[in-house]
Amino acid sequence: MEVLSSIFYLIIVLGILVFVHEFGHFIAAKLCGMRAEIFALGMGMRLLGYNKKSGFSFGKLPKDFDGEGHTDYRICLLPIGGYVKIAGMVDESMDTEFTKNGEMQPYEFRAKKTWQKLIVLSAGVIMNVILAIAIFTGITYSVGNVVLKTTIIGEVEKKSIASKIGFHENDKVISINNTQVKTWNDILLNLTSKEFGNDLNIKVNRNDKDTVLIIRNKAFLKLVTEKKSLGLMPGGIHTAALTVNQNSPASKSGIQPGDTILTLNDVNISTLSSLQNAVKANKGKEIEITYKRKNSVIQSKIRPNESGLIGIGLTFGPIYKEKFGFFQSLSKGVQTSYETITLIFKSFRQIIKGTIKAKDSLGGPIMIADQANQMASRGLMDFLSFMAMLSISLAILNILPIPALDGGHIVIILIEKIIRRELGEKTKILIQQIGLGLILLLMVFTFYNDIARFF
Repeated sequence: MEVLSSIFYLIIVLGILVFVHEFGHFIAAKLCGMRAEIFALGMGMRLLGYNKKSGFSFGKLPKDFDGEGHTDYRICLLPIGGYVKIAGMVDESMDTEFTKNGEMQPYEFRAKKTWQKLIVLSAGVIMNVILAIAIFTGITYSVGNVVLKTTIIGEVEKKSIASKIGFHENDKVISINNTQVKTWNDILLNLTSKEFGNDLNIKVNRNDKDTVLIIRNKAFLKLVTEKKSLGLMPGGIHTAALTVNQNSPASKSGIQPGDTILTLNDVNISTLSSLQNAVKANKGKEIEITYKRKNSVIQSKIRPNESGLIGIGLTFGPIYKEKFGFFQSLSKGVQTSYETITLIFKSFRQIIKGTIKAKDSLGGPIMIADQANQMASRGLMDFLSFMAMLSISLAILNILPIPALDGGHIVIILIEKIIRRELGEKTKILIQQIGLGLILLLMVFTFYNDIARFF
């Protein structure tokens, strides 16, 4: 079931992203007066499709089929990828039949002005970025921003990234690379994406004295690529009952939703795990519990069950929720998209420098499927965030100046503009073949990485 679930979410994610990307090319071609002969979801053999001339049909169209300017909208055998075939353009299909059909036609790609060609070629990438901005904007508008107002370290996991940096329990983080931090969100942002690729200089207050923790970029990224967890838990927080199950140990002791747990068997509860550990350590035993309800402090007895549970759903604070209007959410969506683009380019830079190994960072369909399944299990917002980040990754990949990708086509158009003539048919075919070869090598490499990683 796990495999089927991963495949399902892979098809959903890639289907949406590819559709949006190819729709960008399609609508731009139409607006620029070009004929789009095929709009395909999937690759390989045509399974079914529709066009105005022959209507709905299954299987391949006749070899001599002429759509007379009408697009054949089709679904193909392999549910990964897709394409738009624009009349008069040498693309990955290697179709050059149009060069043998007489004079250049006004509806062909090759007949259009340079600026029109560039718009059509870049439209897919632009649509993927717009999709990411739209998703991030929607998430911000509907959910807002939940901020945890603490900078105190509650726990440090052994052999984690945090332990290697040198964090101790009860450290209060003051600044990271001279940027003051005021919330737990600030700490996570600066430790991960914002300062990615930089040495980390972290100022903490420990036992009323300021201490500086330093970790070099190379050492930090090595821990990241080794899949070490960050290993930080917030401290200085209160733990409250979000829900209380009926007839549970918690309900029998008088706990109600909204009550804050203060102590359990004289152990101060300042982190989520401190409560969980205290409960598990006393399963089946009657112990003292102190909790706060509004301005009243209540003492009671509680007996965790044999599974080490007391029957409450937990929340923690102090937290506050920021709500944003549409235009504020749009601004946040643009900002998050920009930060994602920046992070991806920082990662590329570290790969080129050799700080991060490509085999540890690049993944293919298997990794995407696994991550899509994980994000879907966490909830809709995490799944949509993953889709937005993947959409930006797809945009950046396609804009790279590699033959057969959008960026490679753009380079060819710019070269033709400079030399003031169209490159020969054989030259374009050769360029496409080289590009497809490079893409095939990349696919083999990522598949190998996926297999080595998961199997």
